[in-house]
Formats: sequence, structure tokens, C-alpha cells
Amino acid sequence: KSDMVLGLGTGSTFNFVLEILSEKVKSGEIKDVIGISTSTQTLELARKLNFPIGKFSDHPKIDLTIDGADEVDEKLNVIKGGGGALLHEKIIAQASKKVIIVVDQSKVSKYLGEKWAVPIEVIQKASVSESEYLKSIGASVELRKTENNNFITDEGNYILDADFGVIKNPKKLAKKLNKRAGIVEHGLFVNMVDHVIVASDKDIQILTK
Repeated sequence: KSDMVLGLGTGSTFNFVLEILSEKVKSGEIKDVIGISTSTQTLELARKLNFPIGKFSDHPKIDLTIDGADEVDEKLNVIKGGGGALLHEKIIAQASKKVIIVVDQSKVSKYLGEKWAVPIEVIQKASVSESEYLKSIGASVELRKTENNNFITDEGNYILDADFGVIKNPKKLAKKLNKRAGIVEHGLFVNMVDHVIVASDKDIQILTK
């Protein structure tokens, strides 16, 4: 709606959302909105589309965040971080009154971990020790790479992609990860999402808690 502070997600799915929002701003259908970006990538696209952008420090309370996800379970817990922006995405989500996730049908699972590993952002110097810890609690772990180097997040950290297999209790796993000093943040978003919009070839479903 007009006069909202909007959290702008990251990733290929959200890019389509941002294009539509920009059209609505341009036409005057939505007025006086301010976007708070979750990544450098989204910020660049928003500027290209002339979408109004503000600073999070100036607008710490967000009315609505719209974002994509890598996987969604039946309880609307999600895995995020495939694009590497999970830290900023979670900060913005926690500051939001409502969070809407937009995905296609292929991202929906009975349990998290059926299709996707958990991205875990770690301090560079702690990457080896945290990798060993993740292995000790049952994960297979890969340090995320670009073509020639280690992937670096917007905050200068590494990402470990930790495959735990099926995660029947994401809340319990999240608590374990939260206790590790070398882990900056993880891609388990537990009890943070209000609605999930799921698109398939046949229709669009809106999932609600």
C-alpha cells in the first residue's frame, strides 16, 4: 500500500516482484513508499528501476518485507541464503511487521532439508572450526565458491552450505547454530513468515499459518 516502508528481498524471484512494484510506483498506483534493500544486488536493481530507496538506520521499523526462499515447509519455516544475503535478509525480516515469501511449487517440501542445504554465514577465520562442528552434528559441508575464489558476503564473511538431510525440528537445530560464536547467521527462518505465495502451472496458492 501507499506510505509503507518495504523490505526488499534478494534473488531471481524477488526481482520479478520488484519490477511489478516499480511499475505501480511509476503509474502512481502506489505512492510514498520507501524500500529497504537486503543486498547490494537488490539495491542496484532498485536504482535501475527508479524505485525509492531509504536507509535502514533511518527506517528501522518495516511494514512489510517480500522475499523469495530456497525451500518452504508445511509450517511456513523456510531456508534462505542461496543468494548469499541471509544475514541482511534476516535482519530486515526481524524488523518487519509482516513477511511474505514468494516461491514456485518446486520450493515446497514437507520438511526443510529435503531439497536444500542450510547456508551458514561464518567469520572467515572460523570457517574450518565451524565446518568441523557442523560435521559433528550430522551435516555434510561445503565452503561456497565462486568461479575462482571463496564466495564473500556483503559483510565480508564466508558461507558454509550444510546439508543435514531432512530437518524435522528446525527450531532445535537453529538453537544449536545460534550458540556458535563463529557463526554469524544461518539460513533457517523459523516462525518468521506470515504468508507464502506459491505459484504453479495451474494456479496460485496463499499459505497462511
